[in-house]
Amino acid sequence: MDDDIGLYDCPMPEPFGDKIGLTVSLAWLFYLGFVSRVIFGPLLPEIQNDLDLDHVQAGSLFLMIGVGYLLAPIFSGLLSSRLNHRGTLRFSAWLLGLALLFFVFVRSFAGISVLLVIIGFTGFLHLPSAVATITAEIQKSDWGKGMAVHQCAPPLSFVSAPLIAALLLQWFSWRQVLLCWGLLSLASALLFTMKSEGGQFPGQRISPANMKRVAALPSFWWITILLSLAIAGNAGMNAMLPLYFVHEKGLSLTKANTIIGLSQLSGFLVVFFAGIAADRIGQKRFMWLTLGGAALLTVALGLVEGGPLIAALLLQSAVLTAFFPVIYGALARVVPPTLRSVISAMGPPLAYLIGAGGAPLVIGYLAKFFSFGTGISVIGGAMLIGLPLIFLLRLSDFEGESGC
Repeated sequence: MDDDIGLYDCPMPEPFGDKIGLTVSLAWLFYLGFVSRVIFGPLLPEIQNDLDLDHVQAGSLFLMIGVGYLLAPIFSGLLSSRLNHRGTLRFSAWLLGLALLFFVFVRSFAGISVLLVIIGFTGFLHLPSAVATITAEIQKSDWGKGMAVHQCAPPLSFVSAPLIAALLLQWFSWRQVLLCWGLLSLASALLFTMKSEGGQFPGQRISPANMKRVAALPSFWWITILLSLAIAGNAGMNAMLPLYFVHEKGLSLTKANTIIGLSQLSGFLVVFFAGIAADRIGQKRFMWLTLGGAALLTVALGLVEGGPLIAALLLQSAVLTAFFPVIYGALARVVPPTLRSVISAMGPPLAYLIGAGGAPLVIGYLAKFFSFGTGISVIGGAMLIGLPLIFLLRLSDFEGESGC
């Protein structure tokens, strides 16, 4: 145990209803950052044509976001230990908005790659501080509600990002779309800086000692692999769906993005009930059912046509989205409270690099030599292989678990 643990005042956990404003504001920032990452999928056909990229280069752009996500832990603990979680959340919000503005000037694969690393970096800075803040400010019995609200951001992003792209690309270039989103992000960063509350306690530095303590837990590795597979079937696959629909299914980009966006509504609707369902049937059983069902549907997405394709996409979004609040809740039960920000700084970025960065590269590579459908089905098969790891997880209720 670090010597400095316990030398600061932890917030007193309160009922969810008393912290709804804080939770919604964190969810909004998460949403802005998540859209900033996933919107590159709906914009990808335009970016590919503008910068003259092949399928492998297009897929590798998402790997750059993952690289930024993985680099952030080096700085996340340092920032949150000095600025507190509140200051880290503010810094992340401002950096995101500024980075989006610079896409107006990018003209090369190298240039967009650098900016995407920054986008990934800002996205990661938010997550561990937000998770630590929610689990410290809200009493343990209401964690499911708090995490469900925060985790609304990913499914809402997958719904809205394609629709935003479909709408704005009728009048603006892809650069101008990102400029608009950057201005909205900066306005939100200003409002959060002026009005935000909560998170007024430091995180733990990502020291070798803390990393060793987390890395020594087998459950950390199992949960990271499972999260990688889920992200591969979610953000990783969705990043390449517009290219799949345009190049192999013959749809226009506007129609493709509209179908993709509307199909993700099912995921947004089920996220509120995931925690309740998991409490009733058990976390592990719920994770097995949702990840397994999503894996089979992902395989089907690469094989079917027409109406069955739309139905599979609709169901896959609903089933897989329900998996995320539960696995993030499980993440908080792998380590004691003082290491929650550390495990959040290690597991999700590695999972994002593999799932959201590696999966599009694999799909792009297989599309170049076989087809996009083949790549998507391969991702679904990988998700199936990971199912046994769920039952290897060791989740604990630590004494004095509430607080920070």
